[in-house]
Amino acid sequence: MHGTSRPEYAPAASRPRGLTAKGRRTRQHIIDTAARLILEQGVAETTVEQVRDAAEVSSSQIYHYFADKQALVLAVIDDDADVIVGLQRPFFDGLDTIDGLRAWRDAMVGVQVDRGCRGGCPLGSLGVELAETDERARLRVAAGFARWEDGIRDGLRSMHAAGRLVADADPDALAVALLVALQGGLMLTQVTRETRSLEIALDAMLDLIASKAA
Repeated sequence: MHGTSRPEYAPAASRPRGLTAKGRRTRQHIIDTAARLILEQGVAETTVEQVRDAAEVSSSQIYHYFADKQALVLAVIDDDADVIVGLQRPFFDGLDTIDGLRAWRDAMVGVQVDRGCRGGCPLGSLGVELAETDERARLRVAAGFARWEDGIRDGLRSMHAAGRLVADADPDALAVALLVALQGGLMLTQVTRETRSLEIALDAMLDLIASKAA
């Protein structure tokens, strides 16, 4: 992702302003309900009517906040990115040390243990399903991953700038590789229902980074 232009994250149209507190809560409730249904059965099998019934709102309420199903899906993508990056933000500042990286690694594995290795990565799942059929959704998922990569890369850049990585280490490339290892591990964890593959993938990357410690 580095070295190329990044898709703009969260266009203003996807995050309407001027809503009342009640309106924000209702909109978020609809998004949360849609996200749960999409995670359980996929975008294609999830209808606006199902979201309406599960959220116990009216059709007019849904279409007040979302022009159509695609707009709702885009909002789900944005929300997934917010949640994923938000939960990891406390760890991002610590990614400038090996100990901080290992704490982040343990947290990523711990999330999967707590979830019974179910669900994988919601953002990754949406990307796989939508990348070839919905260009706007593909770009939105890519923007979410860009934010995720940013958090990892900033930590590794700080490590490099502080002289804790050898001069010829490439923190940008290491950040991409670390995110790829995480995504591959999450997918295998979802399929195998165990975290061994995720642990091996992340440990291999952290050992690589540690080998480049100054």
